[in-house]
Amino acid sequence: MSPEEHFSNDCGTCEDESQEEAEVARPLVSETEGSSTEVAEPRLGTGLIDTGDPATELGHSERQTWSRQMDFIMSCVGFAVGLGNVWRFPYLCYKNGGGVFLIPYLLMVFVGGVPVFFLEIALGQFMKQGGVATWNIAPLFKGLGLASMVIVFFCNTYYIMVLVWGLYFLAHSFTSPLPWATCGHEWNTVNCTTNFSRVCLNQSLSPSPANVSSLNISASCLEHTGLRSSVMEFWERKVLRLSGGLDEVGDINGYLVLCLLATWVIVYFCIWKGVKSAGKVWIDAATQIFFSYAIGLGALTALGSYNRFNNNCYQDAFILALINSGTSFFAGFVVFSVLGFMAAEQGVDISNVAESGPGLAFIAYPKAVSLMPLAPLWAALFFLMLLVLGLDSQFVGVEGFITGIMDMLPPKSFLGSQRREVVVAICCFTCFTIDLSMVTQGGMYVFQLFDYYSASGITLLWQAFWECVVVAWVYGADRFMDDVACMIGYRPLPYMKWCWSYVTPVVCMGVFMFHVVNYKRLVYNAVYVYPWWGEVLGWFLALSSMLCIPLTVLYKLLHCKGSLRERWQHLTTPVWGRHHLEFLPPENEARLLPKAEENKNTLLYESVI
Repeated sequence: MSPEEHFSNDCGTCEDESQEEAEVARPLVSETEGSSTEVAEPRLGTGLIDTGDPATELGHSERQTWSRQMDFIMSCVGFAVGLGNVWRFPYLCYKNGGGVFLIPYLLMVFVGGVPVFFLEIALGQFMKQGGVATWNIAPLFKGLGLASMVIVFFCNTYYIMVLVWGLYFLAHSFTSPLPWATCGHEWNTVNCTTNFSRVCLNQSLSPSPANVSSLNISASCLEHTGLRSSVMEFWERKVLRLSGGLDEVGDINGYLVLCLLATWVIVYFCIWKGVKSAGKVWIDAATQIFFSYAIGLGALTALGSYNRFNNNCYQDAFILALINSGTSFFAGFVVFSVLGFMAAEQGVDISNVAESGPGLAFIAYPKAVSLMPLAPLWAALFFLMLLVLGLDSQFVGVEGFITGIMDMLPPKSFLGSQRREVVVAICCFTCFTIDLSMVTQGGMYVFQLFDYYSASGITLLWQAFWECVVVAWVYGADRFMDDVACMIGYRPLPYMKWCWSYVTPVVCMGVFMFHVVNYKRLVYNAVYVYPWWGEVLGWFLALSSMLCIPLTVLYKLLHCKGSLRERWQHLTTPVWGRHHLEFLPPENEARLLPKAEENKNTLLYESVI
């Protein structure tokens, strides 16, 4: 690659880039072989800083780094390993044929999960930026950063509700018997029961055709008698106070509001000081991989941006993938043991017990712990575990969003000039306000709308597809492999480049098209079909992130001067950070040095790596 291709910036300028260039410099040197040496005109913000304070430190703007590398590993594990491993993987494994599902799952791990997981961490580490600023590597596609910010914002907003419900169950776990283990409470109906076997036994003793199995009799007796489990009634009538549909908002649940407030306060005080404290607190195989690996949410690039520049992110990617998938397998064994016990106890098929979503955690598990000796103790331990498991994912998700916001805000703006603690408080309060819609009687319908459209499925596949295309075909797969080699000291296996360039984009787009073609209207609990305006709201949530990419490309092209080719060349030229100056060839670096007599009050930014 010629120096012109890597460092030239001689195209026409764009109006919308002026603010960015005030903070981070575009390549300063343009040269051709055999030509005379030319020195780029020094100016503030393009490698130089104007300061009258001789005590000013040399180096690029200060950015927090992990106090220990284990903090980075544990933060990534905390974010990627979460409740999705507990309820989503076991259900999908059962739904798609049990052990046979492991074949496409493992295949997707190696052709989709690991390559994009590594790409995002390496990109954040190389650019030393999070969120939108990560895509200074190809400024035309900064919409990728905006899209990931929108997705992670939605994810932070609705994901915390699972923790709120867990905290609510935890607060009710210190009584004996457990409130969901018995009937006769104010929220129970006359159809409440804790013993299905007695009713089913009476029906099974009645004459029946010889070809009807006892299992079918047991399943039908539950359906026709209209009996409801005490756990189900506690979940729907006490916790959710579920209304009849999305259009029936109902009253706000005061107890859930207190749990919601407590959870956001915990999140705030765990991340307000940044990564040095946060690290210590800690429809198919494709969508499960991208969801569980937290791909496309922008948090991985944000976490990677706090790494040392020469950290071995390649090794980290494989370690984290192994931990993530290993946790899913372990959770699968545990969950299927519990579900099998419940199916046998109730006399129903396991398909009537396992379901993807909150129902598995807040119906199946409470029932299981209520049947154990010392039930309150096991209930408290389980929901405490559930709370911790979800909180570390929430910490990193909010931290990734805050990092993107802080990197994107102009330093002289109102928010940019505020302390980090203030920005974190504003973001947490905004999410808390939106969450109030999910603690109403119709809140569960709102929650499922967010879960189905905003931060899973087609949005993550769309995001992963464009990430691979931009890095492999716009910036250059070989070029990025060289950048990775510059960081870790050797080139990764060629299979990474092949996945970025061909395999992963094809797989992502194929699954994406399958989702679109086989789209079905959203249904809650196999009974309630969402109204048309609910579908419109859901697609608004999905498109609010997906359209960020094409709209940003269109906007930047229209606001850039010059021919189409010149615009493309300018807008795909990386915006290098100050730490990249160390990796310029010595002769080019010398040309960046201003003459001392011309400017005595400027200090050249030098790398502190």
